[in-house]
Amino acid sequence: MAQLYFYYSSMNAGKSTHLLQSSYNYNECGLRTILFTAQIDDRYTKGKVSSRLGIDADAKLFDLKTDIYNEVKLIQTKEAIACVLIDEAQFLTKEQVSQLTEVVDELNIPVLAYGIRTDFLGQTFSGSAALLAWADKLVELKTICHCGRKANFVIRLNSDGQAATHGEQVEIGGNERYQALCRKHFKEYVNLQ
Repeated sequence: MAQLYFYYSSMNAGKSTHLLQSSYNYNECGLRTILFTAQIDDRYTKGKVSSRLGIDADAKLFDLKTDIYNEVKLIQTKEAIACVLIDEAQFLTKEQVSQLTEVVDELNIPVLAYGIRTDFLGQTFSGSAALLAWADKLVELKTICHCGRKANFVIRLNSDGQAATHGEQVEIGGNERYQALCRKHFKEYVNLQ
């Protein structure tokens, strides 16, 4: 029976690497996967899921209007799909998460979604909130804060290298803009401003 998995973490926990490894494992067994990634994420090559380790794979792009269920259903009419993998799942809409449940429940295809749980202010992304509510399995991928504790949060750094305390929820960036922190250090940084 297919299930919807949500693999979540703060930044730098290896979500994309884990996704690529999962896809590779399916493909190694002769099973076809479909990868999706957020069109808004322009840090790497468009149409690819990329890991900081230097590995990547082709992916379909999704934006706020993409009907993932219908895209998967159309592809499935031409060839069997063993698994759908979603990178940057925090950028999904609530409706798209509902579509993923239909991929699982109606098409009987497992879905593995990977994303960040909260933004730089500790607020849940809408896609992540829907996945936390609707996923069959929740899996936390762990990374560490500079102090050695588990990092649950991220801060956004402004141009002066200080923690930003306001701004748009979505600003694309990597290690030059964001830092993973434990709750204790997150609260210290955010309260400094």
